[in-house]
Amino acid sequence: MSRSERGRTGYHAGIEAERSVARHYLRRGYTFAAHRFRGRGGEVDLVMRWEGRVIFVEVKQSRSHARAAERLGADQMARLLDAACEFVASEPSGQDTDMRFDVALVDGVGRIEIIENALGA
Repeated sequence: MSRSERGRTGYHAGIEAERSVARHYLRRGYTFAAHRFRGRGGEVDLVMRWEGRVIFVEVKQSRSHARAAERLGADQMARLLDAACEFVASEPSGQDTDMRFDVALVDGVGRIEIIENALGA
């Protein structure tokens, strides 16, 4: 398989992982706010809402949950936080918006593991 074919395969696997994770949240009663929200500083895969809170979700897909988790680095976390700040700037409470950052890990067979408040202190 060529590099471009691997790239396309990975892109489509990532899109399907994001769709699966969005369905997972929707089944749990969350509402959908945005898909691939892009700010000047970065991109958030999914933005969901739950009981007045904004949930930013970074989706990572790989052969195993452990390998997926390894794919989230410090630079990407900083870009995620920058994009989230841009998103909440348009919320009624602005930067005081109640929010949470989840990481959704999707393995090679489609199993989803959600790490809630993954970037929380």
